[in-house]
Amino acid sequence: MKTINIKIKASRLKLKITQAELALKISIPQSTISKWENGKREPGINQLITLAKFFKCTTDYLLGLE
Repeated sequence: MKTINIKIKASRLKLKITQAELALKISIPQSTISKWENGKREPGINQLITLAKFFKCTTDYLLGLE
């Protein structure tokens, strides 16, 4: 399993929000969040930066580099 999908899901669950709530807050479809968390897709660089800002973490954390 890829690290990024685990980190996205764990970060979302830590905030106690649903996929739909996260999607609404960062202006993307809920299905995209689902695909990320299930390892079917990975966020692009701009989406990765948006996630890091939203979760108040680094992109390195989401990528499993720290």
